[in-house]
Amino acid sequence: MSTLLITAGRLIDPANNIDQVGDLYIKDHRIISRFNRPSDFSAEHTIDAKDHIVCPGFIDLSAHLREPGQTQKATILSETTAALNSGITTLCCPPDSLPINDTPAVTEFILDKVEHANAATVLPIGALTQGLEGVKLSAMVALQKAGCIAFSNDQNPIKNTLVLRRSLEYAASHDLCVIIRPEDPWLQNQGCIHEGFQASRFGLQGIPKASEIIAIQQSLTLCELTGCRIHFTQLSCHESVALIKAAKQKKLPVTADVAMHHLFFTEDALNTFDSTLHVRPPFRTEYDRQGLIEGLKTGVIDAICSAHQPHDADAKLGAFPSTEPGISALETLLPLVLKLVTEHDLSLSQGIAFITQNAAAILNIQEGNLAIGSIADICIFNPEQRWTVNEQNWLSQGRNTPFWGQTLQGKTTQVIKSGAVINA
Repeated sequence: MSTLLITAGRLIDPANNIDQVGDLYIKDHRIISRFNRPSDFSAEHTIDAKDHIVCPGFIDLSAHLREPGQTQKATILSETTAALNSGITTLCCPPDSLPINDTPAVTEFILDKVEHANAATVLPIGALTQGLEGVKLSAMVALQKAGCIAFSNDQNPIKNTLVLRRSLEYAASHDLCVIIRPEDPWLQNQGCIHEGFQASRFGLQGIPKASEIIAIQQSLTLCELTGCRIHFTQLSCHESVALIKAAKQKKLPVTADVAMHHLFFTEDALNTFDSTLHVRPPFRTEYDRQGLIEGLKTGVIDAICSAHQPHDADAKLGAFPSTEPGISALETLLPLVLKLVTEHDLSLSQGIAFITQNAAAILNIQEGNLAIGSIADICIFNPEQRWTVNEQNWLSQGRNTPFWGQTLQGKTTQVIKSGAVINA
């Protein structure tokens, strides 16, 4: 359809300081007016959004799609469909596919699969080093030209600090964003749980907070040296927030996000050895959880990501330390944002900003808003609708969520992708 009218919804657009009930007018894939009907506008389709929220489509800064190479866990089709059904219209996929996304050919393969999936937009993150081996720099400019939005070594260590410096220098010279998941691999030492009370109680190898803190300190020092734009993803420690705050006060070009699940779980949730709670970085203490929430409320942490990692059933079987870390998290992103807003004295506009406007600013893309002239990527959701996580409504191929069987509040009812209506 070329024209669409969304009526009587509560329009929330943090980028333009809008939060009021009104109409939205869409023509030829773009928003052409808010509140005021254009004189020549005739709607081919109308959506009644009364008692619903109408906001920009969500942007997820980290969602593993598993394809190419691990289609037993998930596919681009399954995960982008699940994302779109959940209001996520744009997502970034880390480079740890098989083969690694370190050549334009792999990037082009991913984007071709995305085009045929006809679902959410995917912005590939290219490998910072060849094969993610941390030894030789990847061809970042060629990867950018092929479609990569940023560069990361994901959870793989850089073997030499000089290699990290050179990669940041190269990225800075081309104004490329480098995404760092901060963890010192030697201090991590194959741990599977926070190094604290529960690790001692159960005799499990712990991961100390120092693993993350030292990695951030190292990267911030090199950021100051090189001027590279660095985005720190999936913080887990109170002290990490303090480091990012100090860096921002020094006007360093840094941003940060937190995985949604780190805002709701601590090490104390691991009493039952539920492997769906095996994540990396691990859940830490209540002190750390509160520090992360405070970081969001004060603007030190810019955004929230799903850190979506779908797994097949076998990956989560066996003793806790031998299971693979990660949570399937696309479809719980919205209800958990609403829960965060309710429990921690945030406005709904603030909560939505973490997964729209702020995420777009980190990536330097013109998305995440309802500005006139922008592409119509829109989420319409019912904040009161309750639903139970089960086989009937779960679209991700990964079933590894700690919320299985639980009832959550907040459900996407329609999604508009590039002006086209998707019935969620």
